[in-house]
Amino acid sequence: MAEYQKFEHDVLIVGAGGAGLRAAIEARDAGVSVGLVCKSLLGKAHTVMAEGGMAAALGNVDDRDNWRVHFADTMRGGQYLNNCRMAELHAKEAPDRARELEAWGALFDRTADGRILQRNFGGHKYPRLAHVGDRTGLEMIRTLQDYTIHLGVDVHMETTVIELLKDGERVVGAVAFDRESGDFKVFHAKTVVIATGGIGKAFRVTSNSWECTGDGHALAYRAGAALIDMEFVQFHPTGMVWPLSVAGILVTEGVRGEGGILRNSEGRRFMFDDIPDLYKHQTADTEEEGWRYVTGDKNARRPPELLTRDHVARCIVREVKEGRGSPHGGVFLDIAWIKEKIPKAAEHIKKKLPSMYHQFKQLADLDITEQPMEVGPTTHYVMGGVKVDADTQMTDVPGLFAAGECAAGLHGANRLGGNSLSDLVVFGKRAGEYAAAYAKDHDAGTLHEDRISEVLREALAPFERHSKANPFEIQQELRTMMQENVGIVRKEAEMTEAIERIHVLRRQAANVGVTGGRAYNPGWHTAIDLHNMLTFTESIALSALERKESRGAHSRIDYPDKDSHLGKVNMTIRQGPGGKAQLSRAPIREVPAELQRIIEEMQ
Repeated sequence: MAEYQKFEHDVLIVGAGGAGLRAAIEARDAGVSVGLVCKSLLGKAHTVMAEGGMAAALGNVDDRDNWRVHFADTMRGGQYLNNCRMAELHAKEAPDRARELEAWGALFDRTADGRILQRNFGGHKYPRLAHVGDRTGLEMIRTLQDYTIHLGVDVHMETTVIELLKDGERVVGAVAFDRESGDFKVFHAKTVVIATGGIGKAFRVTSNSWECTGDGHALAYRAGAALIDMEFVQFHPTGMVWPLSVAGILVTEGVRGEGGILRNSEGRRFMFDDIPDLYKHQTADTEEEGWRYVTGDKNARRPPELLTRDHVARCIVREVKEGRGSPHGGVFLDIAWIKEKIPKAAEHIKKKLPSMYHQFKQLADLDITEQPMEVGPTTHYVMGGVKVDADTQMTDVPGLFAAGECAAGLHGANRLGGNSLSDLVVFGKRAGEYAAAYAKDHDAGTLHEDRISEVLREALAPFERHSKANPFEIQQELRTMMQENVGIVRKEAEMTEAIERIHVLRRQAANVGVTGGRAYNPGWHTAIDLHNMLTFTESIALSALERKESRGAHSRIDYPDKDSHLGKVNMTIRQGPGGKAQLSRAPIREVPAELQRIIEEMQ
């Protein structure tokens, strides 16, 4: 058996983004020992790429905002497939988490009287996003990371977890490898928190960083946890489309929150063509109404560019498919037009959107204060993930918790912009709190050497094969196939083909061989990532095939309307005998009468 180094912790947290760091802080404050594993370097988690802001009903810009409005907006945006208890907790606790970050040193932009400034964002009725220019995620990670380090949390950087370990039905640790040396590590823990983020690298065009290969989804699934809502993959409407070398890089919704408008090749603001009934009462009917909103009239109705992401993405795809797209297959996003309304607009744009200004200047040689940007949809976020208890974040596997993007329930069929960052700290805190409590009430359990040996043999198997199957080629084929067959707009024949192709690719991936040693071996790393990617992509395709309707981020050509029955169920995937995926329909949690009244009042 390959050698390994052993580590023991009360709570092991896998993932060092916003959710993982916040969980580590809460668990350490509870007095337990905490181990934190991150796939890249500490501070490089994908959370740093979140730009627009953190949604919290502070009411600093518009005092009509409160948790009830935020709750109703979240439920409406999620097409009422949300776990209503999670949406309630999120809306109530997000303001405290924002003020907590401020107390820990986060330097939010300020109002004239010194309070946290908030900006408009898609799907939010009032200005709600606390922000730091367009670098909010970076500031969040900086703040949480500093706090975590000073608490003395044991951090394992550039370490990838490849399997969870169980003692009977309970999770008691994990097997991992050091990406630099290739050496194995075994973690023994009383409880494990999964906070590994998203799945964007399963698609060819994505805003996600290289780490986002759905590790947590796959680890929890193989450990016996249920995945829900995997069909709901959010395609952010605005990613860069040119030059090709940077296609997919995010163009923050903050551009539209600060007044950016979308135009087609004819120069027309096409978003006025299709405003959903759910939002007609609060969306501008004319450009003039939208202008008044941008220039500070809080009673004006918001521009249609700030409708929910799924809707804006589909409208952009329609313009491109009907021949009204930009030269490189997108549409035009114009923030420079605000010169007509705002004095010193160029300085205003550079102050509010510094990253966007430099991103386009350096990567596309384009000045966004003078010229429109070319943008198009990019794979951005998955609403689906591990099923968790709303209050504790525990999965249905004892000892296993999940938080952040890899956990499901809060966002329903579509996430509102800015809810992701507040999701991380609200439920990261809860996961850390209850994981620590569980650890205090349980012994460490037993690690079984035969299972550790089996995991290590499977991990090293690619080095023993002489196959010509290339893990990079298989990964690229998977990403292209998912983009084309299970992308923004779906239909049965293409998704059926995708499922069949995933099975073929899985057989090929089981035979890949790699050369060289274990140190700095990207071929080996990709072979391991493939194991996870082929697991959750099948879950996405199976769930999307079963949901025969269009709702939120799931859009089907063959079933363009909503189905009232399907609007009351979550698609649930579990690993069955022989590793085969088993799909079922689970009724969503019924909305209590007091919360239902809030939804009705806010409409």
